[in-house]
Amino acid sequence: MNIDSIVNGVVIDHITAGRGMRLYELLHLEEADCPVAIIKNAGSRKLGKKDIIKVDADIPLNFDVIGYVDPNVTVNVIRNGELVEKKRIDKPERLTNVIRCRNPRCITSTEQELDHIFKLTDRENSVYRCLYCETKA
Repeated sequence: MNIDSIVNGVVIDHITAGRGMRLYELLHLEEADCPVAIIKNAGSRKLGKKDIIKVDADIPLNFDVIGYVDPNVTVNVIRNGELVEKKRIDKPERLTNVIRCRNPRCITSTEQELDHIFKLTDRENSVYRCLYCETKA
């Protein structure tokens, strides 16, 4: 398989195998007007298998989404074909409008203009709860 190198863009690397598509969807990369490559089940010495997403454009990415889907991924920023920055992503303390509350009685279900906000309540087990009703995500 041959995937072209990126001149200016981002490579999201070390994604746990199988989580690449979820990340692609939550980042809304299907709406991007640039080449995007998703590599699934690539070999990795560290993880065994991993997913990789390559975005061949300098577009803004929501790092909270990346940290929520798969903390500890690596985001590599490429400029003029060279790696200029390597970022380690951690779990965000708060998520705003990334996921929706499942509780049908939550105020976010009736008030359409209200942001869906979740807070990290258990870092070790990656538990997020709705700010308004405490429902687990």
